Amino acid sequence: MATGSNIHTYFEGAWHKGDLPVMKAADHGIWLGSNVFDGARMAHGLTPDLDKHCARVNASARALMVEPTVSTEEMVEIIHDGLHAYPRDAAVYIRPMYWAIEGGLAAIMPREGGATGFAISLEEIPMSTPDTSARLSRTRFRRPVMEDAVVNAKAACLYPNNARMLAEAKSRGFTNALVADALGNVAEAATANVFAVRDGEVFTPVPNGTFLAGITRARHIANLRADGVRVHECVMSFDDFETADEVFLSGNMMKVTPVTAFEDRQYQIGPLTRRARDLYWDWAASARN
Repeated sequence: MATGSNIHTYFEGAWHKGDLPVMKAADHGIWLGSNVFDGARMAHGLTPDLDKHCARVNASARALMVEPTVSTEEMVEIIHDGLHAYPRDAAVYIRPMYWAIEGGLAAIMPREGGATGFAISLEEIPMSTPDTSARLSRTRFRRPVMEDAVVNAKAACLYPNNARMLAEAKSRGFTNALVADALGNVAEAATANVFAVRDGEVFTPVPNGTFLAGITRARHIANLRADGVRVHECVMSFDDFETADEVFLSGNMMKVTPVTAFEDRQYQIGPLTRRARDLYWDWAASARN
């Protein structure tokens, strides 16, 4: 079932209108989980950091022992070609994907040198409004470490764990979860990286190999620092969020999502949250991505 509408699919060298079937029942990716993807955005006629998202899907494929077959530059060109099917003011989610087709040793590993599946899905999905917010709960589920899972990739096999986090949060009336790493420190939210603001300074969990430090996260850090805001990447506890002045989420899908509650703690949508969003789109427009 598609998330968005007005879908176009790139597969086997051509663009097709609609949600095209691309995998077969015996493909390694469908039954053994060697699927990776990335997500970029077109919004306001811009495609911020598209090249970085395309480069990351190739890196994610290699992390799952799947050989990428399309260069970053070629992928960017293919995507821009596909985006011609949409109005310039459309909000489009851009999802390049790889999966292994053939299995190797005991079928579990992708076959070395085996065929790789590749597709791109474009879907119209609206951007959030400035007042769209999230309410966070705790969750008993945690982010895995490198020894347990391929946390260095944007891999489909990681997302059932995120789904458990979300289901637990939603069962308690929240919209997302603030998630711990293996040591009990805050790693991120179930679907996005997370920032806290205290006394005019910004704090975010330091990448420690348990979560994917996002491309949009890095862009926010660079933009805020260039604007004179002190940003700290550090070990963070749940207490740091309970005592914060503002909290916001960072992800490619919505770029900035204000947080208005963490358990019983309530927040206003604050000035640095709004500033992070404004700086992001100012940067994107100036870079003409």
